[in-house]
Amino acid sequence: MRQEMTNNFCKMVQISSESGNEKDFVHYLKDLFTEVLQANCVVDDFGNLIAKVPPKKSDSLEPVLFGVHADTVKPGKGIEPVIENGIIRSKKETILGADDKAGIVELFEAIRTAPSHPPIEIVVSREEETGLKGSKNINASALNAKKGFVVDTDKLEDIIVGGPSYMSIKVDITGKAAHAGMEPEKGISSIKAASHAISMLKEGWIDDETTVNVGVIKGGEVLNAVPEKTEVKVECRSQTHEKCLGHSNLIKEIFVAAANSVGAKADVTMELLIRCYRISEDAEAVTIAKKAIGSVGLHPKVKVICGGTDAAHYNEKGIQTVVIGMGVQSEHTKEEKILVADMMKGVEIIQKILKDLCLKG
Repeated sequence: MRQEMTNNFCKMVQISSESGNEKDFVHYLKDLFTEVLQANCVVDDFGNLIAKVPPKKSDSLEPVLFGVHADTVKPGKGIEPVIENGIIRSKKETILGADDKAGIVELFEAIRTAPSHPPIEIVVSREEETGLKGSKNINASALNAKKGFVVDTDKLEDIIVGGPSYMSIKVDITGKAAHAGMEPEKGISSIKAASHAISMLKEGWIDDETTVNVGVIKGGEVLNAVPEKTEVKVECRSQTHEKCLGHSNLIKEIFVAAANSVGAKADVTMELLIRCYRISEDAEAVTIAKKAIGSVGLHPKVKVICGGTDAAHYNEKGIQTVVIGMGVQSEHTKEEKILVADMMKGVEIIQKILKDLCLKG
């Protein structure tokens, strides 16, 4: 199994699937799951893959959800994986794509080689890295599972039981253009208004469960004109929904006031991308994950994070879902790597979960 798993992983990462361009990889998985797992596969209107795998030597009628995502961050084209001393990394100036293709291959190998398993609903989502768009757009009526596991965090011992509310804030500032050399006094700088607002924001950790980040600023068109238009994108996350709303509204007020103070105008658009969730540590999915992680000699750690995962949307759709690890290191960077031994442990953890679910069924 070790060699086949490694070969499958290396093949998967060589199929480019940067966010928004996952179609070829999704259809590769559709064919693979249909042929090897005898899955009934459907690609939904958003391009997500839903694969329903029949039970194997199990009387359990209750399906379990396993979520993974097809997309990678950039640069994810032309990946060439190399294996040295049991470590897989990218040969060139790209990411490896183990996030989340390690999760996909571990899940695939676990199901393929499991002695038994209950009915399984695999969801391979699109555009996870750019705002969990795939899982948000899945029709809940297409799924029957009541509990699930998303294979998409780095450390194998971690169990994610909660995530943040996440607000995307777009600010369009309009000033007044003027010739910068001939009559600058007639202009109103939208960049100055944006800078003034940003200087008044508290960024990073606002408290122990809330973060703010200014991620994008685009302003001006030419060097010799007072800039009329500037766009700023800000995010606010909090493990408490009310805090997310409160800080987001404060950010809006700061930009509007800063723009007004120099005679400019700020139009602020806010979009709630995720609503926070938290699962009890006594929940069945958590208990099962703890037992499985402990079975491979690791000490399970239950966490609530400020990062977004597909589990947020599955929980919102009524599927009690936790996030488990797949062993990647330095994800989202060109130094990304994964140990083959850790991938094998990931397979063992998932197989233990499947075995436990068979017994419960």
